[in-house]
Amino acid sequence: MTTAIFEKDTRSAILATGQKIMSRKGFSAVGLTEILGSAGVPKGSFYHYFGSKDAFGEAMLDAYFEDYLAEMDALFVKPGLNGAERLMTYFANWREAQGAFDCQGRCLAVKLGAEVSDLSEPMRLALKAGTAGIIARLKAVIEAGVADGSLRAADPAEDLAATLYHQWLGASVMVKILRTHDPFETALHSTRRMLGLAMR
Repeated sequence: MTTAIFEKDTRSAILATGQKIMSRKGFSAVGLTEILGSAGVPKGSFYHYFGSKDAFGEAMLDAYFEDYLAEMDALFVKPGLNGAERLMTYFANWREAQGAFDCQGRCLAVKLGAEVSDLSEPMRLALKAGTAGIIARLKAVIEAGVADGSLRAADPAEDLAATLYHQWLGASVMVKILRTHDPFETALHSTRRMLGLAMR
């Protein structure tokens, strides 16, 4: 294995381990020793890859959103689905992934959003860019659904995409608070109404 590949793998291992742990505990509550110990990386190696814990957090969020947006892109180009089916599949996947009370790395934006936005400007900007990417993709699929006739949207697609994302983000927080999936059911009902879809 070349040095470059080894370093990339080591860096990726630190990021993945940090994402998994911080999705459960938050950012401030987790120390570097815990992350590096779980990743099997010597503590002295951390600063070879990251200049600080905040720089690590920024890189972790960038990696998280890169993977998340790639998954969205893959879903939204699947053949045989109209715009409405693509969008509702996305929210069904959201409910499944974030419905577990211990998300195990699948809900980093929900877990860290409020916390790190007050702690670190670079991490806030990483969250801002990542969530903007999600909303942009939702806007595109809403526009596609209106064009193919599977959706009926009274509001502009950009406004609707932002409203839907904010609604589901809030529902994810409430699921954690209430320890019930009822907020997702409410969000799903509201989503179908806003998109002009038949209620089930």
